[in-house]
Amino acid sequence: MMTLAHFSDAHLGPLPDMSFRELLSKRVTGYVNWQRNRRKQLFGNTLELLIEDMLDKNPDHVAMTGDLVNLATNTEIEAAEVWLRSFADPSLVSVVPGNHDAYVPGAINRAYAAWKPWMTGDDRAEDHDFPYVRIRGKMAIIGLSTATATPPFMASGYFGSGQARRFATLARKLGEDGFFRVAMIHHPPIRGATANYKRMIGIRRFAAALHLGGAELVLHGHTHLNTLYWLPGPNGASTPVVGVASASQGHGGHKPPAAYNLFQISGEPGDWAIRHEQHRLNDASDGFALAHSAMLTPPANSEKRSARRR
Repeated sequence: MMTLAHFSDAHLGPLPDMSFRELLSKRVTGYVNWQRNRRKQLFGNTLELLIEDMLDKNPDHVAMTGDLVNLATNTEIEAAEVWLRSFADPSLVSVVPGNHDAYVPGAINRAYAAWKPWMTGDDRAEDHDFPYVRIRGKMAIIGLSTATATPPFMASGYFGSGQARRFATLARKLGEDGFFRVAMIHHPPIRGATANYKRMIGIRRFAAALHLGGAELVLHGHTHLNTLYWLPGPNGASTPVVGVASASQGHGGHKPPAAYNLFQISGEPGDWAIRHEQHRLNDASDGFALAHSAMLTPPANSEKRSARRR
């Protein structure tokens, strides 16, 4: 049996001091949003408690699906690298970037350079032409990117045709080789899963690539919600698409408190089984407790999205 942990949207804070020049961009809207809202909701030692509890479960691998930072300043990107190094070796943790990691033009390239050890496949390619692939036992982790700079008041992501073709080809080959395939992506590849200004552009491309190539599990962040959807895969199969609350979210906000997912994977090619555990911040905000545990089984009409589960 393999155990995979999943968390997302750390939004490491607090914000550093920012120059007037740094605020002459989309960052000014994000700065105001942080001061008015996020800093009140993403607080305390919630993230540290989550990491400690998650690693105590001794997962075989950890998937982090983006938004390490808030406004993608140089100081934030450097601090995120230090934070990543502080809790796990790059071989244990796979990261894909989120929209906040690409907040302004050029930021994503600086993030790639700093976080490369956590966003590089086993072949150690020098570029970051997604997807990347990491093999861990019988598990193949496929890292995808929707991170792109957007105009003010937009938080959308982009999944292009080139990446879709590469994903389909890689996924199909990994399936033929008998691996349990996990696709990591920041934005939910589900129509209607989030507001239009925050959506993933290229949802149809992703669905087509998944239908052609296949995957046993898709993980995402972005919405700060604990959700479960299903998408059709090859040969009538259905693929669970699982989202998770922000890893830094405390109690009292509009979104559910911090959580992480744990997947226990067993079986063999063509007959995989997945037990999903959701661990949430407890009522006292001093630790995490098991909130949900069940086998991931497709609903009767698996071509339709299942209800959100918070």
